[in-house]
Parts: sequence; structure tokens; C-alpha cells
Amino acid sequence: MSLPVDTPPAVADALGYLQHHLQELTKCQNASEHTINATLAGLMAQLQQLTQLMTAPAPTVAPFPIPTSLPPVSPPSPILSAPSKQRTRPKLPSPPDFSGERSSSRAFFNSCTLYLHLAPEQFSCDEEKILWTLAFFKDGRAAKWSENLFHQEADTGIFPIQSWAHFEQQFRSQFFPVNVEADTINALEGSSYYQGYRTVDDYLDTFLTLVSDARYTNPRTLVVKFR
Repeated sequence: MSLPVDTPPAVADALGYLQHHLQELTKCQNASEHTINATLAGLMAQLQQLTQLMTAPAPTVAPFPIPTSLPPVSPPSPILSAPSKQRTRPKLPSPPDFSGERSSSRAFFNSCTLYLHLAPEQFSCDEEKILWTLAFFKDGRAAKWSENLFHQEADTGIFPIQSWAHFEQQFRSQFFPVNVEADTINALEGSSYYQGYRTVDDYLDTFLTLVSDARYTNPRTLVVKFR
């Protein structure tokens, strides 16, 4: 754009600046329009692709063929269980033979009771326990008493002792020492059980046996009797 010859220099410079700035704005506008057009073109292309995907028919999937017969199924193999480890029981000694002596009656009866407690599975009822115990009544008063029981069974058809508790009661009355508690108390009240020339171990063993037979449990009584 040409200016008159008499245009002042300041005005000419201002007009030149404005003209240059207008040209720059025009270039920027053109660049922006190009970018906007490119972006719009990309969006339109994506929209067209989405529209085609939405309108396109869904692909058909062939059905999975179902077999007319199933193959035979073999039964599962049995699982072999590990053999259970049985508890081993120590070998129990049999009670000694019993002849009816009162001095050995306690030891014999305790031996039978211990066996019955440790091997209860060997006896199904009290009758078996009683008959097993009578098998050790080999001679003396014990054999006579056992024979009398079987005679009563032969006469009446019923064994006279039906329970282990009844057998224990009869055994105590027939074979345990008579008045052992009273005799022991008399011994403890006298002076015959003093230590004397015996060793302390011998005296202590005798004293503990007497205390057990006398059924002394009071600690003060035990202290007084220990002489």
C-alpha cells in the first residue's frame, strides 16, 4: 500500500507496523484454520468407522458339535490306605498260684487286679474275670473254696458269685488277714515296732507298712508314732 509523499515519517512507521502485524495475524488464522480442518477430518473418519462397525451384521458362530455317544469312563483306582499301626502292649505276667495263705492274699489279689486293669479287652464280663482268677486257686484252702463254688453252681444251676465286686468282698472275708487294722493299731500303740537294732531303712519299711494297714493319714499322728 503506497502512502502520499508528504506523509509524516511517524505515521508512515505506524502504518507499516500495523500492516506487518495484520499480515502475521492473517498467517496465524490460516494456520489455525488448516489445523482445525485437519482435526475435523480425522474425527469425521473415526465417526464413519464407528458407524460402519455398528451397522455391520454380527458374525455367525458355528455351534459346537455335540457327540452322540460319550467315551466310557474307567472307574477310579482304589486308594490303598496305609496299614494302621497297632499299639503294642507289653507282655503281662500271670498272677502266681494261690493256696489260700492269708499272708500272701493281698499280693495275689493285687496282681490279679493289675492284670485286669491292663488287659480289659481280654474279658467281656465279670464272670470271665472271676473264672480266670479261680484258675489260680490250685491247692490248700483256696482250692477247697473254689471247689465249693462250683458245687453250688452244680446244685442250683447258677454260679453263686455274679459280679466282680461281690467276688472281691468274698475274697477279702475268706483270705485277707483277720482284724489286720486292729492288730496294726495295737502294734503302733505298743513298743514292739521300735527301731531297736534295726537299720533306719528296715525300720522305715516296717513303719510304713503298719501305717498303711492301720489307715493312719493324719500327718500329726504319723509324727507322733514315728519313734
